[in-house]
Amino acid sequence: MPYPTKYLFLSLLVISMIISCTSTNHQQPNQKQKSISFTKHIVYDTFISEGVAYGDVNQDGKEDILSGFYWFEAPDWKIHEIKPPVSYDYTKGYSQSFLNFTIDVNFDGWPDLVSYDFPGQGVYWYENPKGEEKHWKEHLIDSNACNESPAMTDLDDDGRMDLIFGHEEAGTMMWLKAPATAEDLTWEAVAISEPNSPGTHRFSHGLGINDVNGDGRKDIIIREGWWEAPADRSQVPWTFHETALGEPCSQMYAYDFDNDGDQDVISASAHAYGIWWHENISENDHDAFQRHLIDSSFSQTHGVAFTDMNGDGLPDLITGKRFYAHQGKDPGGKEPAVLYWFEFSRDENNHPKWIPHLIDDNSGAGLQVVIVDINKDGKPDILNANKKGIIYFLQE
Repeated sequence: MPYPTKYLFLSLLVISMIISCTSTNHQQPNQKQKSISFTKHIVYDTFISEGVAYGDVNQDGKEDILSGFYWFEAPDWKIHEIKPPVSYDYTKGYSQSFLNFTIDVNFDGWPDLVSYDFPGQGVYWYENPKGEEKHWKEHLIDSNACNESPAMTDLDDDGRMDLIFGHEEAGTMMWLKAPATAEDLTWEAVAISEPNSPGTHRFSHGLGINDVNGDGRKDIIIREGWWEAPADRSQVPWTFHETALGEPCSQMYAYDFDNDGDQDVISASAHAYGIWWHENISENDHDAFQRHLIDSSFSQTHGVAFTDMNGDGLPDLITGKRFYAHQGKDPGGKEPAVLYWFEFSRDENNHPKWIPHLIDDNSGAGLQVVIVDINKDGKPDILNANKKGIIYFLQE
């Protein structure tokens, strides 16, 4: 009996759908996703800080959020005080909490808070009270932390996070080694530069910690050049390579964007328009970089993260407008507070490409853009604190 045409068509359609689903579910490793999306969550809608950190504050297995004088308990973001709160008017001034980080300073197994104050003022660590509902004990680390993008990183690869910032009084770039034992909680101060060095003033803009020369050691980058980390990091001063790396900016990162075997540098304007990559064209031990524009559609990119957002094995750029950075007086200061991720790839000739993806137009960024898998689902999320409050974007 002949097989009806309509049944033959339906059978072929079903087979086609099975093949299609099988192909979708068996993508090659590192294959670029077609798109990623985010859901916006407002943790706190009031300006308290332009820095934010995360950590399991109460040891319940969940990532909590720390910012300014509060920590917010996951998953419902119940507010707990770290220190007595203060009110700020973002149309008139700034907070006393610029950048925040977490580290177990005293080796008790509980994350403590490191907070950089207003530029040129103090950097402190606050001692986690280990479950007690009380203010955290404040410890001064240094009273003159300068540069507007001070950092925390493991500079000497000893497993402990260190602090990097300028010291205007001495004119030096400082490396504050984290305490090595619970018995001595002193942060060891090492001046890695000569006195009167660039990048060390109170309001200096631009700082990064990455391997610039490909020797496997973390160097320190400013827009006027970079300090080369010696094999023995304690040998100071480090050699400074003077070169031009663009306009006043925020966090800086080194990466081989054009896949030619040397390290390039990326930067973003802190108070004007412009995001750039600086192509390494150095020759004969003479450092030189050629600037290329990535984007200039929005201004005040005072916080930048650089990490793989879509799982394709290449780092992407995440940044946004620092809302009311100078009370709306900067170029584009009153334009929408956008947040973007720039998808990085290369064309067939290894020329870098960045595809901008708008995440939100009413949040922006502060002085940090923090990437964390906040719900532990294997996908990186985005955490921000700025003059619009504390906001995170959950990757779907």
